[in-house]
Amino acid sequence: MSNRISNNELAELKEQFKPLIGQRFRSLSLPIVALATFEPSQIGTIVGTLMDALIPHLDIHNLGLKKHKGILGEREGYPDYSHESGKRLELKLLYVDNPDLKMKKPPTPREPSARLTQKVTVKNVDSELDAMLLIAYRIEVDDRNQEAAVPRIIDLELLSMIELIEARDKRMIDAGGRWFGNYETPTILSNIGREKCENNIALNTSIYGRKESENKDFNEDTNFGKLKRIPHPKLQKFLAKYRLATGSDQISLDTTIDELIEIDENELQDEERD
Repeated sequence: MSNRISNNELAELKEQFKPLIGQRFRSLSLPIVALATFEPSQIGTIVGTLMDALIPHLDIHNLGLKKHKGILGEREGYPDYSHESGKRLELKLLYVDNPDLKMKKPPTPREPSARLTQKVTVKNVDSELDAMLLIAYRIEVDDRNQEAAVPRIIDLELLSMIELIEARDKRMIDAGGRWFGNYETPTILSNIGREKCENNIALNTSIYGRKESENKDFNEDTNFGKLKRIPHPKLQKFLAKYRLATGSDQISLDTTIDELIEIDENELQDEERD
């Protein structure tokens, strides 16, 4: 399709960003003895924002990144970076478990917390210029200081932003959800709404609720945009390589993707509230 960032352009960006792989963030070092008290999600909260700020300032020749002023006018504006080519990049970080470090292991798999929120829509995505820079990192012992651990980038991928939001939105719509307002609030069918659909009763599309007890036909989707729930094959292939360890067996990529696409929306909503 014309007027969209091409696979060749994404490949060129990925090649230019490859020197990021292997980069250590020693200014974000953590004491080894303290790691046992943290779960991976907590580490991501601690270092994620700082990595975002530091990446454009890494001493890498021809990286060509700088912080974008943001077009949303908020604390976490979109997009994160501008590139010397004119492309615009939104950074998403994926924490990868390091089995060699003693940390709290979650009892069940933790999906990546990064998401494409409802603030990123067809209204503000430039289909020709915008891409996601998805970076996988893990905490490793610093080769210069054995008593400290530092974040290290281990992999990255470039993805078309317009493809991602289209896949995200299609999944919502295919499951019976809809946008309220001008791409303002994403929703899913409530239990009442689902029952109405099964009985061919018209839905009230003029209002939505935030929880089931409000008895509306639609509820705000609090899980909207989580990366694991966007059925984009290239994205899911990357995420599947780095599933967090829980002591259970790893499942196949095909199984992972099938589960992501077919999982029931009501279960997702209940999971968030529990």
